[in-house]
Amino acid sequence: MNSILGGGLLVSALLLAACDTGGLDAHEDGPYPPGRATGEEAKDGLVVGHRLMAADEHELALKAFTRAAAQDGLTPDILSALGSANLGLGRLGQAEDLLRRAIEADKAIPETWNNLGVVLMERGETAEAEQIFRRAYALDNGESDAIRDNLRLALAKMENSSYDEEEKQEYKLVRRGSSDYLIRSAP
Repeated sequence: MNSILGGGLLVSALLLAACDTGGLDAHEDGPYPPGRATGEEAKDGLVVGHRLMAADEHELALKAFTRAAAQDGLTPDILSALGSANLGLGRLGQAEDLLRRAIEADKAIPETWNNLGVVLMERGETAEAEQIFRRAYALDNGESDAIRDNLRLALAKMENSSYDEEEKQEYKLVRRGSSDYLIRSAP
């Protein structure tokens, strides 16, 4: 019985030693991964997320945008980025909710309006999408080719009541910066 108690005490002592700030092997060459580097700033989640979106890594971008939201809160830019990442993943309901929340802010950018229009076109809500694209085009002063092209597609679909649903259309998802994303509508 004493040997069992003695073994239990030895295990307890080892566990307590591991909990100490020194640990069992706390020096740099130990088997544990290093902690966070305290001298370096973490990368901005929005910047990382936009780079991942450019690389078509929408799931990883969504994680980066979520980290940015945890750090900075749900700003219109972060809501727009989260919505765009969900759109890239084909999660239209989530994308629409996030993009609608983003455009409620007074400082919503034209790209956010455009991306909401893309979601609405994908969901078959052409009339509302056309109005959203008009708003994006007006806010952008007609400078974005992608927004103009999306507005043209929506107008053409509205005018042509016998629109062939099996014909594939390409809508352009845009963001701040130099990259454009193409979202293909499902047949």
